Amino acid sequence: MKLSYRGISYEQAAPATETTPAETGGKYRGCDWRFRNLKKPPVLQPTRNLVYRGVTYNRGEAAETNPTPITQQARRLFLNRQQEQRNRQQAMLNRSSAEVGLPLETL
Repeated sequence: MKLSYRGISYEQAAPATETTPAETGGKYRGCDWRFRNLKKPPVLQPTRNLVYRGVTYNRGEAAETNPTPITQQARRLFLNRQQEQRNRQQAMLNRSSAEVGLPLETL
């Protein structure tokens, strides 16, 4: 496909993917459809070393060099969810006490 950007023409080569039709399918709004499976997984392009003001960096590089263990991530998610629930309950309690006319110090 021939494309142009700011007056410069270039050729775009779209990667060809080979697929095999699968048995799963159906009809949607009167049209037939089928899933298609890839014959081989797509090849990821290598990352480029980019330079900005003399500093080399890789695009898409992970920010952390030492990933946190899954148990710590699960614990953090659990504690965050508990804190959100407590905050929600406290907000509901404050709203209902304001409607009734109770001072907040008694809660």
